[in-house]
Amino acid sequence: MSLLQNPLQIRPLIRYPFQNCPNSFQPTTPNLHFRPKTPPRPIHFHPSTPKCQQTHHSSPQPKTQDDGIPAEDVKILAKFKSRYNYIRVLEVSRRADHPFAGSRLLLLDVPGNIHSISYIFKNLTNTYFDVFATFPPILPPGPLAILGFGAGTAARSILELYPQGVVHGWEIDPTVVAVAREYFGLSKLERQFPDRLVIHIGDAFKASSKDGFAGILVDLFAQGSLVPELQDPNTWEMLTRCLRKGGRVMVNVGGSCVEAEDSQKDGKVVMEDTLKAMHQVFGDKLFVLSLGNRQEDSSIALTGDVPDVEAWKKALPPSLAGYVDMWKPFSG
Repeated sequence: MSLLQNPLQIRPLIRYPFQNCPNSFQPTTPNLHFRPKTPPRPIHFHPSTPKCQQTHHSSPQPKTQDDGIPAEDVKILAKFKSRYNYIRVLEVSRRADHPFAGSRLLLLDVPGNIHSISYIFKNLTNTYFDVFATFPPILPPGPLAILGFGAGTAARSILELYPQGVVHGWEIDPTVVAVAREYFGLSKLERQFPDRLVIHIGDAFKASSKDGFAGILVDLFAQGSLVPELQDPNTWEMLTRCLRKGGRVMVNVGGSCVEAEDSQKDGKVVMEDTLKAMHQVFGDKLFVLSLGNRQEDSSIALTGDVPDVEAWKKALPPSLAGYVDMWKPFSG
C-alpha cells in the first residue's frame, strides 16, 4: 500500500530553542503528521491517531513540527529494498506550511525511522544532526570518522561549517550511497570537497586511520534499532583505540522515539543499555544531551574531559551555540 493512501506520522527532532511541548493542533483532513521527537538519527512514520481521538482547537495555532503535512505536499521519489534496508526517499513540497517544507527525507526501515534529511538552501536541519555539527571545535586536529554515513547529512554540515574539516564516512549499504548521490546532493559534495571527504563502503567497526581519528561520530542503526554491538563495552574499548590523543566520540544513542522492526525491542531500554556499556569504559568522562519533551525520548552521548564551554560556544554559529549548555554528566 502506498504510504500516501493513509494518514501517517513522522516524529521529527526538537530544535534547541524549543524545549516545551508544542500545541497539539491536528488538521481534520487526511495528511502526514509530524510529532516532535528528539535527536536520534530516526524520526518515525506511524499510523496517526484516529480522528475521534484528535484534539481540535477553536482557533488556529502557529505551525510547528507537530502539525500535519497534507499528503499532496509529500512525494515518494524512490521506494525499494536493498540487501540491508527498505529504502524510501520522500520530498516535502516547498509550498507546504511546515518546518520540513523543501526537505528530502531518507527512510531505511519498515517502521519509517528517518536516517537523513536535507534542504536545498540550508545545511542545518533542526534535528539531532545539528548537535553532530557542534563536534569539531572540541576535537584535536585530524580526520573525523562518521560511522553510519547515510545520505551524508552530518558530513555536509561539518564540511561547510569547518573549512579545515576532513571527513571519512563508513556506510555498509552501497545502495544508500548511490541514493545519496542521486537524491541528496552527495555527488556535488564529493566534487566540492574532493580532498576532504572520503566514503568507505563496508563494516563501520573496521574503520581505521593511520594516526587515529580526532573524533568519531556514531550513528549506527539497523532494523529500526541501535546495532547490538553498541551495548557491548568491548566495542567502546575498540573505538577508543581508534582515537588519537585528545580524541572523542559522539553517539546518537536513540531513545523511546525510535521504533524497531522487532516489537520486543524498546528504544528506551536499548538507549540505557548502550549508555551503561559506554559508562563502563569512559566512567565520569561521559555526558548526555537529551532532546525531547521527556528525557528518555532521544539522547546524544559525548566522551572526554569537560570542554571549555565558553570557547566552544564562540567557535559555533549562534544557531548551534545553545546546544553547549544542554550537556549533563551521565548519572546512570
